[in-house]
Amino acid sequence: MEPQGQARKRPTIRDVAAAAGVSRGTVSRVINGGHWVSPGALAAVEEAIKTTGYSMNQHARSLATGRSNSVAFLLTEAQHLLFEDPNFSILLRGAAQALAARGMPLLLMVAGTPDEQKQVLDYVGAGHVDGVLLISSHAGSPVLRSLVRQEIPTIACGIPLGFESTVGHVAADDLGGGRRMTRHLLDTGRTRVATITGPLDTPGGRLRLEGYRTELGDAYDETLVAHGDYTRQGGTAAMRELLERRPDLDAVFVASDLMATGAMQVLRESGRRVPEDVAVGGFDDSGLAATLDPALTTMRQPFERISAEMVRLLLDVVDGADPATITLPTSLVVRDSA
Repeated sequence: MEPQGQARKRPTIRDVAAAAGVSRGTVSRVINGGHWVSPGALAAVEEAIKTTGYSMNQHARSLATGRSNSVAFLLTEAQHLLFEDPNFSILLRGAAQALAARGMPLLLMVAGTPDEQKQVLDYVGAGHVDGVLLISSHAGSPVLRSLVRQEIPTIACGIPLGFESTVGHVAADDLGGGRRMTRHLLDTGRTRVATITGPLDTPGGRLRLEGYRTELGDAYDETLVAHGDYTRQGGTAAMRELLERRPDLDAVFVASDLMATGAMQVLRESGRRVPEDVAVGGFDDSGLAATLDPALTTMRQPFERISAEMVRLLLDVVDGADPATITLPTSLVVRDSA
């Protein structure tokens, strides 16, 4: 029994080795990746780590492996969007949970301005993180270009436009989702279906529009298309533009739920009822859609799985694997707006 008030000694590699019946060198190899260790010894060391309560000092691990044992969640948008757009917070939470299960911390970084981008790239380039989860990349992004040039392991959320063959990514099926929502609006009997796109320098902006256009075929009409920026204000401005140009529209596919909130407000202000006069469909289903009045019909992205797969692919790249890509299906969630 330990003397009262005396703290229990922290277990060491020596304690783990004694419990497992192996050398300290074998324990060290297990801790640093398990290379050149027999299955029997590996199992014995892992069990000994559990029974002794051993936990390696992260600084010591970094010195031994040359790694930081941390990952950056890098959002290349203005800071306020981290709080206004629920998609980002869900992706952040999912990535943090996936890394916590592996005993690794997640560093949140926002690089929406040139100064922020330089600071982040200097930090990442100095080796303070092992890799980057890149969120909301735009075509021609100097951040992505720099990450590739510095050979920093990176996995993008969405197709990294311009770097499709060199940077791994996890994406929702934006094109298929755009087609499915457009078809749903047509199936409700609407004949003048408009769309508010996302930014056309983003994969979601391009592919959701392509899905809309493909589903309409010969009925596609440029006058029913307005461009947004994934913000509430962008949805407001685009909806006003559409109503001015095509006051006869009877449905609108909005490429994000946040933009749809602005669009629905404009429709109400114009005296149009949703869905009686104008049916509205969104894209995301990150929690916002169900809170709107009327509740928003939308395409659901599997955000939790996107986060988990991004973490898995990134850690594979950090360990030397080639970049991989995954496209996950979206699903239609029908509510009151359409």
